[in-house]
Amino acid sequence: MIDTHAHLDALEDPAAAIAAARAAGIGRVITIGTGIDSCRAALALADDHGGVYASLGVDPHHAATAEAERIDELRALLAHPKAVAIGETGLDYHHGAEHRSEQLRLFEAQLALAAELSLPVVVHTRAADADTAALLGQHRGTVVMHCFSEPGLLGDALERGWYVSFAGNVTYPRADSLRETAAAVDVARLLVETDSPYLAPQPVRGRPNEPRHVTHTLAVLAALRGVGEAELAAQIDANASAAFDLP
Repeated sequence: MIDTHAHLDALEDPAAAIAAARAAGIGRVITIGTGIDSCRAALALADDHGGVYASLGVDPHHAATAEAERIDELRALLAHPKAVAIGETGLDYHHGAEHRSEQLRLFEAQLALAAELSLPVVVHTRAADADTAALLGQHRGTVVMHCFSEPGLLGDALERGWYVSFAGNVTYPRADSLRETAAAVDVARLLVETDSPYLAPQPVRGRPNEPRHVTHTLAVLAALRGVGEAELAAQIDANASAAFDLP
């Protein structure tokens, strides 16, 4: 099984979290860079641990900072053999709406880099449906919608064949609409993640999240679809291998 989105560099003890994940049957983890230093930390973890890969990007919360001017450094880091995607990148108008123009420029630059390098793009989007759909509508590469929580983009995701990833918030008692969205996604485009150390699923809510907890989210998704957890885990593992071109 795989956790397709974890911020291992934000965990107190990444090595211990990776070991615990392996013990829980999580054989692969994609750790996420959110700025250049974070990307370097993600690559160091991937180098040190088998089964750990890295997605490297500058997230929208850095759009109005000096990080946004470091795309050439990002390009160089993406040459690493365990760098499998660009992101997270995207738009967040819930936090940072005053910097929309800077976010748009940063997102466009990373979409262009993804196209140039033929890499999938991992997208963070919040309260920015129209601009997200417009920019991704021009992008012909693989798209992974991380921590999907914008039902208004479901139609675009289904029509355009985006991969859609769900995190621990889909397990929350009041997340009925999000669960309905998850049930509507083509199983061949479904992914699961923790977004560690954030969004711990309901059984461990209130604690720092980590990759081993992805099993709780998988259980909810399997119940929604009326399939066994092992069957869905195998399908999601295959989906991730295809999306990120993993060995």
